[in-house]
Amino acid sequence: MVHQYKLNGFNIVLDSCSGSVHDVDEVAYDMIGMFQDLSKEEIIEQLSSKYSDRDDVTVEELLECYDDIVSLKEAGKLFTEDTFEDMAGTFKERSGNVVKALCLHVAHTCNLNCSYCFASQGKYNGERALMSYEVGKRALDFLVENSGSRTNLEVDFFGGEPLMNFDVVRKLVEYARSIEKEKKKNFRFTLTTNGVLIDDDVTLFANKEMSNVVLSLDGRKEVHDRFRVDHAGNGSYDSIVPKFKKLVDARGGKGYYIRGTFTHFNPDFTKDVFHMADLGFTELSMEPVVGKPEDETTLTPEDIETVKEQYEILAKDMLRREKEGKPITFYHYMLDLTEGPCIYKRISGCGSGTEYMAVTPQGDLYPCHQFVGEESYRLGDVFNGVTNDALREEFRSCNAYAREECRDCWARLYCSGGCAANAFHASGSIRGIYKPGCELFKKRIECAIMMRVSENAEKE
Repeated sequence: MVHQYKLNGFNIVLDSCSGSVHDVDEVAYDMIGMFQDLSKEEIIEQLSSKYSDRDDVTVEELLECYDDIVSLKEAGKLFTEDTFEDMAGTFKERSGNVVKALCLHVAHTCNLNCSYCFASQGKYNGERALMSYEVGKRALDFLVENSGSRTNLEVDFFGGEPLMNFDVVRKLVEYARSIEKEKKKNFRFTLTTNGVLIDDDVTLFANKEMSNVVLSLDGRKEVHDRFRVDHAGNGSYDSIVPKFKKLVDARGGKGYYIRGTFTHFNPDFTKDVFHMADLGFTELSMEPVVGKPEDETTLTPEDIETVKEQYEILAKDMLRREKEGKPITFYHYMLDLTEGPCIYKRISGCGSGTEYMAVTPQGDLYPCHQFVGEESYRLGDVFNGVTNDALREEFRSCNAYAREECRDCWARLYCSGGCAANAFHASGSIRGIYKPGCELFKKRIECAIMMRVSENAEKE
């Protein structure tokens, strides 16, 4: 499948199934768009007429362009056939029941009261709870026992607000480190925090033990403080920004992300990205809110169009910053066109419900953090393992070809069929789709590819 679009002065042609990206001139762009529907003679005739006022577009040059397109097709770089559907389910089948990552919900409680929170202010529609050390230890043992021959294991301390259970986090890391050598495993930890409870002790610990730290900041003070408030209604911006700066400065280049959420009230989210960059943060992520249609924060159709424009603005500004030697990283634009995910990973997706699971304070297992609290999506628990085999098989079968709407989509090998949780919350089924999310994802991929094209053009 071929996808064509114009952005930032480039005429871009993406051959989805080969991954080839072509930056072409206007004539080649038009010819590629006609190639499969018209005969060679019809194409030459129509383009000769269209470019009749241009001395540099002759019949000979059009014929040469046509031959170049034929050569690209024969080389498997244009109009490539999709041969991947038959292998769509094999990757997860081959990996068996190996689990490589857990999201530990060490705290189903939070010291903030964000109204847009998908987790019901950290309670996940249940009671407030903290994970005990015993449950967390058993979760780590479950991960080791079900990790097969994998060496690297991922654990994310999540909530609610995980720092409300910091002593248990510390003890669990200590336990994991104590068994690494014996079990021949390497634990990589991530801490996701709103920052309110960060102090020198937390900073020292996080920068020693956490491979990655995700810090929640929505951008400009007025934007952040609209929703990210404590239970008395006070905004948290002034409290957390100095702590984030201190923690990031002390990390010495170790991984981190400033992660924000934008809503109906700030579809001009690039202003928030640029604000965070101006604060000195360079690793950035901004996610669209996912809510019910009636929620005041939910993006409207008009907002979606604004956000698409904002993605283009962001991509162009990032290119400018890179030229000036002051680059920033935006999570959704991290696209490697030459050494990215293998085709099996592109097809099979994130691995929720199979390779990746979330653990509640009580030890229950769910496909990912966004399913926690949905009882019908409970997989089992860390004491008895996965007992809902049918549910695991349902997630195993989710891939880029599992949804009818995805079969003819040029972006399916980049999104792998999209987020199962967003699909479920939007349609009631993990095999459904979340249409606004699809629109925004495709725009982000277009922008990311354009940036790679622009960078390549600068080198030539």
